[in-house]
Order: sequence, then structure tokens, then C-alpha cells
Amino acid sequence: MQYVHKHNQEESKEREERFKLEKEKKKGSKKKVIAMAAIVLVILSSWIAFAVLSPGKYDGFAKCLTEKGVVMYGEDWCQYTQGQKAMFGKSFKYVDYVVKPDLRKRPTWVIDGESYETVQSFQRLSALTGCKF
Repeated sequence: MQYVHKHNQEESKEREERFKLEKEKKKGSKKKVIAMAAIVLVILSSWIAFAVLSPGKYDGFAKCLTEKGVVMYGEDWCQYTQGQKAMFGKSFKYVDYVVKPDLRKRPTWVIDGESYETVQSFQRLSALTGCKF
């Protein structure tokens, strides 16, 4: 009887040790997952900050157009207006853009009082304004 009791105590101790080891392994795994998630979050945040804060490729060109009084008229639903905006990328925020319904063609650029309808290439806008892209 003592042998059985002693044997049960030993088994119980072994189970406790295995339980503690498993618990420690899980703790270590959780720490690794948290560390990896933190690293991914830092990398993702850095990438987003760079994308948002870095200057656009055509910032100088777009600013020059606005300084010269150039205005682009269009409507946000228009695929051609959207295409012209996309050409500037994030630099479009510097273009003087006005939503104007009832245009004959979209977009319409007004440069020195003259209207230029439809999408304009950067070369054409540069030639008309003297702005370099």
C-alpha cells in the first residue's frame, strides 16, 4: 500500500513538472508572438509615415502651375478628370482644382485666360506655362 501511495506521489510530481514546463513554453511562445507583432507594427508604421510624409514626384511642377494662376476644372466622377489627377499622384494636392459641373469636356485647364479641354500631358502644360516637370 505504501508503495502504491509513493508511486502515485511520484506520478503527481512528474505531472506537475510537465505542466510547469508546458506553461513556460507557452509563455515563451506568447512573448515571441508579441515581439514579432511589435516589429511588424513598427515596420508598417514607418512605411506609412514615409509614404504620407515624403514629397510627391511632381510637387514642384504642381506648385509652379498654381503660382502661375493655372486652374484645372473637372468633376470627381469623371474618368478623365480622375486620370489627370492620377498623373500627378500625391502631388495633385498642389494643383488648383475646382469642381465645376456643366463643362463641355473634362478636365478643362484654364491658362492665361485660355481654355484647354481634355487631359493635358505634362509636356503640354510645361510648354504653355514654362513650368518644368
